[in-house]
Amino acid sequence: MNGNCFLRSFSPILISGLLLFSWGCVHRIHVTPTPPAVSPASIEKSLQVIVPFLAVEGADHRQGITLLDWPAQDLRSAAIHYIQSRQSFTSVGDKPADLTLTIKAWLTMRSSDNYRYRLRLESALGPTEQLPTKSYLVEKEAVGSSVRWITASDQTPIAEAAQAALDDLLTQIEADRLLYRNSPR
Repeated sequence: MNGNCFLRSFSPILISGLLLFSWGCVHRIHVTPTPPAVSPASIEKSLQVIVPFLAVEGADHRQGITLLDWPAQDLRSAAIHYIQSRQSFTSVGDKPADLTLTIKAWLTMRSSDNYRYRLRLESALGPTEQLPTKSYLVEKEAVGSSVRWITASDQTPIAEAAQAALDDLLTQIEADRLLYRNSPR
């Protein structure tokens, strides 16, 4: 068996091993925030939630740090579930509705003694196909461990930051419920 034949026969195994190794180094994040209580005053409108992007800074761009995968779709699903559970609107989903909530999100990670996870949500709410009625800004931070060996190292603080950010965002929106009462549609 010459060298070329040996490499050809083992290259699929080598590539498979490298793929498995690289997939094992990715922390896939899934959050399921739950509201602390039901909304005291629901907004009598249907709501569409849009998350056009979720930017991650820090986790994938620094040497020796495990990759982090938290898709915008997961944040959108988490926000929809959270708002449904909180009963802030008559209905909520990802289809066109009376109002549209657009959430642009940034997650930044920094390390000092422990990793710090900062989640920033820039949100706008208003009637569908019109300019937003109001914008909201929420920034929440959670502290993680000093190492990132397993997915839970990232999962737990990101879930905490998402929970706190959605709590704050919906509290602000509910305080403005009179703005949305007479919105067209």
